[in-house]
Amino acid sequence: MLSRIADSMYWMARYLERAGETARLMEINLLYLVEAEEDMGEEEKWRPVLEITAALPQYVELYGDDAITTQRVLQFVCGGRTNNNSIRTCLRLFRENARVARDRISKEMWEAVNDIWMTYNERLRGSITLEKASNLFVELRNQVARFNGLLAATMMRGEAYAFCQLGGCVERTDMIARILDVKYHIILPDIHLVGSALDYYQWAALLKSLSGFEAFRRTNQSGFEPKAVVDFAVFEHDFPRSLVFSVDRAGAALANIGLEGKEKTAAAFAALQSLLASSNGETVFTNGLHEFLEQVLSLLAGFHNALAEEFFQ
Repeated sequence: MLSRIADSMYWMARYLERAGETARLMEINLLYLVEAEEDMGEEEKWRPVLEITAALPQYVELYGDDAITTQRVLQFVCGGRTNNNSIRTCLRLFRENARVARDRISKEMWEAVNDIWMTYNERLRGSITLEKASNLFVELRNQVARFNGLLAATMMRGEAYAFCQLGGCVERTDMIARILDVKYHIILPDIHLVGSALDYYQWAALLKSLSGFEAFRRTNQSGFEPKAVVDFAVFEHDFPRSLVFSVDRAGAALANIGLEGKEKTAAAFAALQSLLASSNGETVFTNGLHEFLEQVLSLLAGFHNALAEEFFQ
C-alpha cells in the first residue's frame, strides 16, 4: 500500500473519532452543568474541556485567559476556524483524508462522508446556541456511529481497514487518557464533597464522557469509589472505551499490517503495552494517576511518531 493511502486511512479515522469524542464531551458537560454545577463560574465549567481537547492555548491567544464564557467556548470548540481541533476542522480533515483514499473505502462509506461534511459544515457556520448545540452533539455522535457501522459492514479487510482501525484506537486512547487526567484532577482534591450529590454528578459525568456510566454500574455495585472508576476506565478488558481495550485493538490492527522491518514502531508499541501490563489500579494510585497518564500519553506520542516515520514517510 502507498504510504499516502495508509496515512490518509489512519488520519481519516483519527479525525472522525476526535470529532465524535469532542461532541460527546461537550454534550455531557452541558448536561452536567445544568444538573449539578450552578455554583461554579463559567471559567471553571469550561477550562477543563479546552484542556482536554488541547484547544486552551489557541483559545487564550484569541480571547485572552480571563475570557472563558459558555458562548465563546461553544463557538470555538464547535466551529472555530482558528481551532485546529474544532469539530468543524476535524470533519473537514476527515473528508479530505477520505477523498485521498477514495478507492479503498466503499461507496456507502464515501456517501456517508459527504453527507456528514455537508450537513455539519452548514450547521456549524452560524452562531451556536445552547439549544442548537445539544441536538447537534447527539446527532453527530449518531452519524459517527453510523459511519463506523458502514465501515465494519462494507469495507474489505486488509491493510487499509487495519490502518483505519489503528487510527481510531490511537485517537480513543489519547482522548481517554486526557479526559481521565483532567477530570480526575478536578474531582479528587475536595474530600469534603465525597458522598455528596455533587460528588455523584462529577463521577457520573466522567464516566458518561467515556460512555461508560451504565457499564460501570452493572459491574460495580458499591458506588463511585475513585479506585473503582479508574480501574474500570483504564484496565477493564471488556469495556470498549478503556485504555487497555483500545491498546489491545491497536495491537490487533498492527498484527494485520505487519511489523517486519519496523523496529521503531514495534519497540514503541511494546513499551506502551508493557506499561499497561505491568500496572494495575493499586500501583497506579500508589505511584500517582497523573504520572501514569503522562507516561501513557508520552509513550503513545512516541508510538505515533515511529509509525509516521516508518509507514507514512
